Amino acid sequence: MAKRAVAPQRGIFERVKGSGIWWIRWTDAEGRKRREKAGSHGVAEKLLIRRRGEALEGTKLPDNLRTKSITFADLCRDAITHSGAENSRKQTYELGLRIDRLLPVFGWRPADSIRRNEIVSWLAEQANERDWAPTTRNRWQATFSLVFRVGMDNEKIERNPAARIRRRTEGGGRVRFLSDAEEKHLQAAIMRRFPEFLPHFLLSVHTGMRMGEQYGLLWNQIDFDRRQLHLLRTKNGDPRTIPLNAVAVRALTDMRGEPEPAGTEPVFPSVRTGDALQGSRGWFSTALEEAKIADYTWHCNRHTFASRLVMAGVDLRTVAELLGHRTLQMVMRYSHLAPEHQASAVDRLVNFRGQNGHQNGHQGVRRENCKNTQTRKQLKIR
Repeated sequence: MAKRAVAPQRGIFERVKGSGIWWIRWTDAEGRKRREKAGSHGVAEKLLIRRRGEALEGTKLPDNLRTKSITFADLCRDAITHSGAENSRKQTYELGLRIDRLLPVFGWRPADSIRRNEIVSWLAEQANERDWAPTTRNRWQATFSLVFRVGMDNEKIERNPAARIRRRTEGGGRVRFLSDAEEKHLQAAIMRRFPEFLPHFLLSVHTGMRMGEQYGLLWNQIDFDRRQLHLLRTKNGDPRTIPLNAVAVRALTDMRGEPEPAGTEPVFPSVRTGDALQGSRGWFSTALEEAKIADYTWHCNRHTFASRLVMAGVDLRTVAELLGHRTLQMVMRYSHLAPEHQASAVDRLVNFRGQNGHQNGHQGVRRENCKNTQTRKQLKIR
């Protein structure tokens, strides 16, 4: 006998289509959106009427009705698992650090009790106390959004309170890159204090890799014969192949040593544990301080890489591909020209029409005006 079709009704739904198990959705007396497993469609109709009546009467219901309440901490665990499958180890590690800060504040809360205004208030408070830049604030907002989005994908919650929070405008500002003199001072400082880390720095400046991409490398990702480096997982989710110049090849060769390491070993292992290093923490900031280089971070090595490519005449599309950007919009920030090259460009106008370019230019304009006048007269005669 064919199953009788049930007409859709607001507030009643099947979590699994065709299962015959119906749930109800309503707003309780405290303004919270609730859902509850009912059973058959008839039972769901009666239960929904009852719950709506209790809400009108102001009856306060327990947090746990028939299903276990999903906490924010439960969603965070799912988000970490999701990130581990989709993102790099460094990205997952950094996500875990942010979540560790969120758990004492929100971890115990039922996920569906957290409101948009609470997230906005927390972000504003932290940004004020910690003097966050817009980029940092947006990163924390994205953490909230990811946690709730994964919860919705897993059908554990029905809404994402962080979905429509307005992001802060991230000003482009001046992109910091090394001058030739600064790089010489920095290399000298690294050689004095941390000579074993010089290949780390050289590989970064000559490939433009992100820190997580570089420090997550395994030896089987490097093809010395073709002089290529293969990134299997990048920030935007796409694999990327990076060509290696002579300096980058030499840096990798110096680290490889003898005997050659196994293919699955990390290129940048910890001396103590043998596991891959998480980054350049400690030694790089010390070297920068000793070299008296201010306002520079490891990520600025990407700016140095891109700026030098542009100054060498490489087109923006190629620079974007080497940096792993899908569009030219992002590469415009990384690939600006150095001030001395901009000055050199405008200086060329001085000799554009000879040594007396300014005078010759005006003479050319006058000649062109004369030609236009003669043409207009000829047209009138005709």
